[in-house]
Amino acid sequence: MDFNVKKLASGAGVFFTRAVQFTEEKLGQAEKTELDPHLENLIARADCTKNWTEKILRQTEVLLQPNPSARIEEFIYDKLEKKLPSRTTNAELLGQYMLDASNEFGQGTPYGSTLVIVGEYQKRLGSAEREFLQTSAATFLTPLRNFLEGDWRTISKERRLLENRRLDLDICKTRLKKAKQAEAKAAAAPDFQETRPRNYVLSASASAAEHELRVAQTEFDRQAEVTRLLLEGISSTHLNHQRCLQDFAEAQATYYAQCHHYMHELQRELNKCANAVGTSYQSAACPDPVSAAFPSGPLSPGTTAPASSSNKPKTPAMEQTQLPITGTRKAKVLYDYDAHDSTELSLLADELITVYTVPGMDPDWLFGERGNEKGKVPVTYLELLS
Repeated sequence: MDFNVKKLASGAGVFFTRAVQFTEEKLGQAEKTELDPHLENLIARADCTKNWTEKILRQTEVLLQPNPSARIEEFIYDKLEKKLPSRTTNAELLGQYMLDASNEFGQGTPYGSTLVIVGEYQKRLGSAEREFLQTSAATFLTPLRNFLEGDWRTISKERRLLENRRLDLDICKTRLKKAKQAEAKAAAAPDFQETRPRNYVLSASASAAEHELRVAQTEFDRQAEVTRLLLEGISSTHLNHQRCLQDFAEAQATYYAQCHHYMHELQRELNKCANAVGTSYQSAACPDPVSAAFPSGPLSPGTTAPASSSNKPKTPAMEQTQLPITGTRKAKVLYDYDAHDSTELSLLADELITVYTVPGMDPDWLFGERGNEKGKVPVTYLELLS
């Protein structure tokens, strides 16, 4: 084993002198070189970015995966750079239980057939949730982790080097100051002529201290510039995280729109099932959950819903459909939508289609046309244009 004693001793000596300088600064017994105010502001901004990125990352992980043991498992697989096994979502598991139960009770019975309908839609909700989790992890969580584990580690390393260069600079300043004081004291002594050889030594010591100070100052300035350039890159990090936030919000909007659509479809299927046996789920067993949750439109923070009302919530797209549509209108598609049967029209985000109302149609749907293709389209996926 190659063991360099001289290098080890030199490193230990440097560490000791830096420790002494740092301690004396804390005790107010030594002067400290202050950083440039601009650099200090950049450091404070970087620390703030790091702290809040950690908090946002942790809370987003809790939001997406509330199960602590599952989060630990994902963390371990990520550190081992292995692919996480596909995990069934709770909604998918519930849906499968309902389907299995329907086989036991008989799919031809009213209860069994209802279990089949609800179970299928629970599996659809679970599939939408899985897609949302994957999209959020790729477009939001991963960039935040990359910053903390990549860029921030580089910045931290360079900041530690800058602190070491500053300590070395202050050590050289202290040495030069002591050397000059000793030289001046020797020059003022009565026996100056008799101690001339010693004075030559003191003068040489002061010259060496000045040279060390110039070298330390150069290294400090160079390291300060490197650190400044890295810290100024935090602005680019903010822009990147801003785009990631937009992607995350878009993924949430798509997920919730899918859930809203699936639940409306589920209600229609249950109503059909209820009408077949001569009962009404809509009026008794299955009230409109959206109307119950938002009786007077979306609530502002800090308010609670009144006990009862018949008004429906109005999303930006739905608000426009409350106005009477005379003739045809153009609409911009907000999200991709896959038709579930031949009566519906598949949609692609950002495309323009023609829409109009049909008497007796569910108010949450419009009739859409794109070239020779026609079909029903959900209102929540559209932005009506004037």
